[in-house]
Amino acid sequence: MKHIINSSIIAVAILFASCSSPKKVPYMVDAETIPTEILAQASVISEPIVMPGDLLNIEVSSTNMTAVAPFNKGRYVDVDGQIIDNKRSNTTQSKLEASTDYYLVNKNGDIDFPILGKLHVGGMNKAAIETLIQGELCPKYLKEIPAVDIRFMNFRVTVLGAVRSPGIVESTNERLNILEALAKAGDLDIKGCRDNIMLIRTNANGVKEIIRLDINDKNILLSPYYNLQQNDIIYVTPNKSMAQNAWQMNPGVTATFAIIGGLSGIAGLVFSILNYTK
Repeated sequence: MKHIINSSIIAVAILFASCSSPKKVPYMVDAETIPTEILAQASVISEPIVMPGDLLNIEVSSTNMTAVAPFNKGRYVDVDGQIIDNKRSNTTQSKLEASTDYYLVNKNGDIDFPILGKLHVGGMNKAAIETLIQGELCPKYLKEIPAVDIRFMNFRVTVLGAVRSPGIVESTNERLNILEALAKAGDLDIKGCRDNIMLIRTNANGVKEIIRLDINDKNILLSPYYNLQQNDIIYVTPNKSMAQNAWQMNPGVTATFAIIGGLSGIAGLVFSILNYTK
């Protein structure tokens, strides 16, 4: 009986030796050693580039709001000269109805702007689009250069794979870096492979890029892919040893336990019989 107990103890030790969790390696190891001037250069965030499928909110304003009202979606001037704003007058407006007041960039990179017609904005940043619209409106339609405010209504990325809360992550300020996106997705779970994160990006010209990133490496802060673009997809690869189950028992260990369990049962039965015959 003592031999059976000792065997069980050994088997339990084998079990815990066979079940292991990935090492919790800290992110951006030795990041403090990166010179300040290099970090400052890498911290400059470029404006997002407009791509097909983007949804834009464009507001045109000036000192004469009646004159610019026709150049704003959802606004018009009634017979009395009053500006009617559908966006603000209808508080029960559904999200689908509200989205029609925005500008959808088509596959050719164009938007359909009131009165001006089609404008090509694909591949441009917000500043360039503002200049384009101002030039189209003044002096042909307006006496003064209007203010043009543009916002992305779909600045979001998708985070998938070995994270705690996979899904779509939205940004209200049109800026998002990879660490922020992972944090919003609940961070990597125990199965997440920190040195093999896949970034899938579709550029303004429609060409897809697939980049592998290592967030253990301090140089992730200097990577041109550190700051994300709208519609990026992040896939966190599961750790190889944990791909199927974070605590999956080795098949050999399972078989060992089955054998030991059977022997223990037999030994227990024999022990009971011997005690009974006494």
